[in-house]
Amino acid sequence: MTTTNKTGAWLTQEAYDRLKKELDYISGPYRQEIVERIDQARSEGDLKENGGYHAAREEQGKNEGRIAHLKALLENAQVGEAPADDGVVEAGMVVTAEIAGEEMTFLIGSREVAEDLAGGTELEVFSEKSPMGAAISGHKVGDELTYAAPNGKQIPVRIISAKPFEA
Repeated sequence: MTTTNKTGAWLTQEAYDRLKKELDYISGPYRQEIVERIDQARSEGDLKENGGYHAAREEQGKNEGRIAHLKALLENAQVGEAPADDGVVEAGMVVTAEIAGEEMTFLIGSREVAEDLAGGTELEVFSEKSPMGAAISGHKVGDELTYAAPNGKQIPVRIISAKPFEA
């Protein structure tokens, strides 16, 4: 299992491997396939009214954006083992909290991990950099705090439990 001390998003090993495989595909064979479609459409003549050319160029732009996103995510990711079972909220923890009077259970980590959860649970994923994730990180079970939502409203939070994620 790979582990790092980087400061990026927390990913399971499975999520890291899946995203690395996706990156290899979209930056290799898929990228080449798009280039070939652009070349084919370009050879058909007038580019102003060539829908296939414009669609392929748009797809190329989206693909390059995804490549850049995955490279940055994977380069800075914290991969592997879940954190210690010490009740402290951090990336890789499944947290149960009372938020504005409503109990919620969620994972603190990368949204990319959510695809790994599809087979078993409906667990929500919040980034540790989101307003709530940043506010509760470092807090312990029993702590009560408030955080500013994006709309400026102060939201009360009480940490009920924090356990390491297990895939």
